[in-house]
Amino acid sequence: MPDVLRLSLSVSAQTAPVFEEALETLGGALVTEAGDADGPVSLDIYLTQAPEKPEILALLTAAALAANVDVPHYRLVVLPDVDWVSESQKGLPVIRAGKFYLYGSHIEERPPANVVPLLIDANAAFGTGRHESTFGCLMALDQIAKSTRCRRALDMGAGSGILAMAAAKLWRVPVLAVELDPVAVNVARANVRLNGLQSHVTVCLAAGYAPRPVGGAAPFDLVFANILAGPLMAMATSLSRHLAPGGVAVLSGILRSQARAVIARHRAVGLTLDRRISFGDWVTLVLRRK
Repeated sequence: MPDVLRLSLSVSAQTAPVFEEALETLGGALVTEAGDADGPVSLDIYLTQAPEKPEILALLTAAALAANVDVPHYRLVVLPDVDWVSESQKGLPVIRAGKFYLYGSHIEERPPANVVPLLIDANAAFGTGRHESTFGCLMALDQIAKSTRCRRALDMGAGSGILAMAAAKLWRVPVLAVELDPVAVNVARANVRLNGLQSHVTVCLAAGYAPRPVGGAAPFDLVFANILAGPLMAMATSLSRHLAPGGVAVLSGILRSQARAVIARHRAVGLTLDRRISFGDWVTLVLRRK
């Protein structure tokens, strides 16, 4: 088993989401531990490959510039005898997002009745429900389900597959999960098996709205895209073309300062804003095709 490395730093609660997003690009398991609301936030990311020092400094510098703070100090240590999955799960309690109940395999208690349980462990793919963008998507889905019937859904940039699985658990309909990272594809497929959703969720390695597999499965009543503002705006036309009339799109990975531009771009392709959900610095948009 290869050595495991832990990259650690401490930032303010206000800037933590910006540094989380930067560190997630390293592809490890990220653990965030906060004290009180005004105290510092500890960020630890567990890696199986050592990043180059210039890469770490570049990521932290870019995040610091975006947050308008000094570049934080960090520590990178080798943990050769640590079970990194167990270590990354420490301090990860159950998450409730509306009717969704997210828990790791380290949680021994059975999920309560009248919830939609999702078993998600910390791993090398984005999406455990702990980031504000993923949490916002789950809360949006919880609200959408009260008034919308879905027959076919798409999770664009699926990461761990959490949103695809949430939709499949709600409606028991076909859900296509598209991801361009091979590591994330493997993680998502494992999560789908772990949650017994193989007959509903199909995970595919593809980039964007490729004719195969996305074009052949369209139109979709529901599309998730928890990515970043730039790619979301670049794919707005494709999203509109693949969304069924009256269909709903849930977009996230958007900072508050970017929301207006993302909304304007999607209005230009025929989508209207139904709902805006904000957590911290992050915004989730619910849009509908006319």
